[in-house]
Amino acid sequence: MVPVGPADRFDAFRALADRRGRPGNRLIESLAEARAGTPDGPEVWAPPVAARVGLPAAAALGPASYFADLAAPHGRRHVRVCAATACFAAQAGRHLADVEDALGVTLGTASPDGAVSVQTVRCLGYCYAGPAALDGDTPCTGPTLAGQLTGREPRRAPDIPVTDDTGDPVLLGGVLSGEPAWQVWPGAVTKGTRDGVLSEVAASGLRGRGGAGFRVAAKWEAAGRAPGTVVVANGDEGDPGSYADRLLMEADPERVLEGLALACFVCGSRLGVVLVRSEYPAALARMREAVGHAYADGRLGPSVHGTGAALDIRVVEGAGSYVAGEETALIAGLEGGRGCARPRPPYPTERGLWDAPTVVNNVETLAAVPWIVRRGGEAYARRGTPGETGTKLVCLSERFARPGCYEVELGTPVRRIVTDLGGGLKDDAEPVALQVGGPLGGFLAADALDVPLSEAGLSARGAALGHAGLVAFDERVAPEDVLRHVWEFAAAESCGACSPCRVGTRRGLGMASARTPPGQGWERLSRVLAEASLCAFGRRIPSAVRSLARAYGDRLAGWDP
Repeated sequence: MVPVGPADRFDAFRALADRRGRPGNRLIESLAEARAGTPDGPEVWAPPVAARVGLPAAAALGPASYFADLAAPHGRRHVRVCAATACFAAQAGRHLADVEDALGVTLGTASPDGAVSVQTVRCLGYCYAGPAALDGDTPCTGPTLAGQLTGREPRRAPDIPVTDDTGDPVLLGGVLSGEPAWQVWPGAVTKGTRDGVLSEVAASGLRGRGGAGFRVAAKWEAAGRAPGTVVVANGDEGDPGSYADRLLMEADPERVLEGLALACFVCGSRLGVVLVRSEYPAALARMREAVGHAYADGRLGPSVHGTGAALDIRVVEGAGSYVAGEETALIAGLEGGRGCARPRPPYPTERGLWDAPTVVNNVETLAAVPWIVRRGGEAYARRGTPGETGTKLVCLSERFARPGCYEVELGTPVRRIVTDLGGGLKDDAEPVALQVGGPLGGFLAADALDVPLSEAGLSARGAALGHAGLVAFDERVAPEDVLRHVWEFAAAESCGACSPCRVGTRRGLGMASARTPPGQGWERLSRVLAEASLCAFGRRIPSAVRSLARAYGDRLAGWDP
């Protein structure tokens, strides 16, 4: 018998969809339309959608029961309330019960008459002003959230506070000073300087800002400029506590598009895709508007700026999944399937979207590319640290005295960001623990902040840079509740593709819910998660939990064996 490796694994639904014209995100969009306004489960409305595109019912039931936006009941009025870390830290999670009481609807259900439904999500990108909710597509934030949803209080959704700490911003020039985008693209595409763009990005040392930290130039080269290559701008920013991608897509979408266009140019791609998380409706609208302007101005289309180069960019809306921000899961979702991680190899740069070489870069990564090409890779490399060059957008949560998005150089001490930039905590509260890079990024104790903001510096403390969202916890939140929150997030967002993570996260949640030391069962479980999980989501859980236990010391005894 000939062994079958991951590259040869057969997916019957995917093969059938390929023969039916690759409905992909059109299938997801059709499912979203069918879901709107009905409290019925997917088994009622998903099969007819599949039939219309010539697919079996199971091909639609898979994504419809997987993605949170599709699986949740929808009333005629649909409210999404944030249950992510920053909103949890703002009021110790009490806002969830307040919303239930105010609307008379239990979380995750619709009212009997189908008038109102409430869905919990993670996250809405209002971490600086939480707790937050979206009433339809209208945001409401702050301590009066429940009153805003009932009309007793005026609605409040402040803009993101933005500050540059570098003196010469790479990413915030357009946001803060109106620096125009599209300055590099016309010259690059008309002069055909593909290798020149690549060499500047290589010289810059730019690494991915989505969490993995892979060298951008190396990823672009790995695609080999093969025919049919696709480049995806990943705007599915899932790390609770971060809203940098939301800021860039809403306030400076043209710069994101220019970075994507340059990436497509270097990779020899004629197609770019921008995936925007569904929890960011304003960002989705702004990106679509910017793409329309780019076509009208000749920056995109069959003859870019009058040359023989062709480039099309599509904007796609996500459907609610944290793991679907991982590149193989993202590709599965774009193909119309469940957003589950896939085994690697093959890597997406070899076989990605519909087996085409696919390069996935996050939004912040691409937004840095125009500056690098215009100012030079060496100028970028002089910033940050020798091993981790450049700048990073850091997001501070609502608990800080001065919450907002700050551009800093990599290597900036975390304590300086917390105290000098963020002003410490509001109401003169003392920080107890600081979450860095999302719930699975890790935690630092208040006396352990003398560490550089870099992947190397944070990993030495058992944390990870991730998207660099910083969420502060004070004494108002019990450590046992923070621990349970981390496990609730892990259990809710596990894609279920591998049993170590699917089963392990639920077992971990059970241990945390007992509010007693976990014993040897946790030691065994942590090894299974770290060594046998399919992707970084499951593998990161043990180190994140241990870092939380170290931050709280004896108050979480037994969780750091």
